[in-house]
Amino acid sequence: MRKTKPTVGEALVSGLKQRGVDCVFGIPGVHTIELYRGLDLDGIRHVTPRHEQGAGFMADGYARASGKPGVAFVITGPGLTNTITPVAQARADSVPVLVVSGVNARASLGEGMGHLHELPDQQGLMQTVVAASEHVSNPDALNGALTRAFDAMQAARPKPAHIEVPLDVAGVTAAPLAPPAPPAAPKAAADDALQQVIAQLTQAERVVILAGGGIKTGGAALQSLAESLDAPVVQTTNARGLMHQHPLTVPASPSLKPVRDLIEEADCVLALGTELGPTDYDMYATGDMAQMRGLIRVDICPDQIARHPHVIALCADAATVAGQLAAQLPRRAPTDGAARAEACRTAAWDALSPAYRANVAMLNAMRDALPGAQIVGDSTQPIYAGNLYYGHDVAGGWFNSSTGYGALGYAIPAAIGAAIAKPDQPTICLTGDGGAQFSLPELAVAAQEGLPVRFVIWNNHGFGEIAAAMRDVDAPVIGCDPTPPRFADTAASYNMEYRQVPDQPEALSAALRDTAQAPGPVMIEVVIAS
Repeated sequence: MRKTKPTVGEALVSGLKQRGVDCVFGIPGVHTIELYRGLDLDGIRHVTPRHEQGAGFMADGYARASGKPGVAFVITGPGLTNTITPVAQARADSVPVLVVSGVNARASLGEGMGHLHELPDQQGLMQTVVAASEHVSNPDALNGALTRAFDAMQAARPKPAHIEVPLDVAGVTAAPLAPPAPPAAPKAAADDALQQVIAQLTQAERVVILAGGGIKTGGAALQSLAESLDAPVVQTTNARGLMHQHPLTVPASPSLKPVRDLIEEADCVLALGTELGPTDYDMYATGDMAQMRGLIRVDICPDQIARHPHVIALCADAATVAGQLAAQLPRRAPTDGAARAEACRTAAWDALSPAYRANVAMLNAMRDALPGAQIVGDSTQPIYAGNLYYGHDVAGGWFNSSTGYGALGYAIPAAIGAAIAKPDQPTICLTGDGGAQFSLPELAVAAQEGLPVRFVIWNNHGFGEIAAAMRDVDAPVIGCDPTPPRFADTAASYNMEYRQVPDQPEALSAALRDTAQAPGPVMIEVVIAS
């Protein structure tokens, strides 16, 4: 039973619940006891990772799958610094992750007296990677801190945020919390600006649409818009799954020359919710991104819009604008849009190396074995291949850490977070044997929580992608052979069902189908022939 007057820590948890938070990922400590008292009273689910980095990545995977902020509770100092890598990944990929931490007592801050978990400037450190870092300096400050943190995560382009509560504030009586304001409606484009875009699109003859992660929730509007314009739709990594198998879709990277050619042949390019970042548009770091004639940018972030020259820009929600355009544009008779998209798909496939085409065949087998699955990836060879060319079958169901910040160790904890967010949707984790060793203990969380995640371990006995990059430039291959564990023994130690298969699509597909009804996690080790 809750006391009449909650502490600041308890009130903070109640404020999270009021804002729709139903699960947090965290490792408790003496600096966060009041937060945990609040969890017990408010009935929010708590999941215990084995490392705070895992907490951050789990919150990221949960946020991407659910569309709501993912929350991590961590202790002062080392607990917080262990989350910086996940927070940086979330920032790069526009993911709303909230880290709630303790901090030392107010009078000790900045004094350098050697208190437990002390940092010179904990908030200043976090301010380098989050959109907002809030210090709850007294009970009256909590309400504003919650409001500003959630606004930073949700009001415009999603970004991570941080709230810290000093030890000498967490346990004192809280001031009453005001109810949170209802979320703002997605920002639409002003009519005069929209009419300028409509005029340019109507005059154009060969439109190409670039779809980024900012429109992954607007699939129906995007398809209607593309059909109205008879325009091929190029999907960046975080947009894969939109318009699956539609004749106008191009699920291939703008880093590939055939896709760049398609873009450069257009007389008008409409970029929806994409930052035009190098890891999508210039993966090979050639410095030669596709030239975009008549570029129209639609993005919720004014800073992003300002970073690239354009003809017209709308600072608004991409999915909303796509719906506005689809409703008002005259529908043109189809001409060559589908043919241009098909030619690009064919040429992009041919541009892949034989090894990458084989990797994509494995991805296709996974997708077809478990239709509608979330495939959560690390920086590993088949993920790199898929980011170049792969058509997923559900919007938002393909995401990984090999774009943007590019952290290793992401896939295992992020898949756990995604599976918690969507328990009725199959979840596949795809990680290499090297990347898996960054976060292998988090497998225990999947086992403890009974999560039916399929952990596919791509075992090429080392950092295969890095070794290949070294060989490509005639550099000595050094440090790329970390000995993997015996994964069969690893799975057994977590009471996890285990299969080993060769790198053949039929074998991987059969293993996934055979274990589809297993109630808990399953490990499938894909042994790559040397």
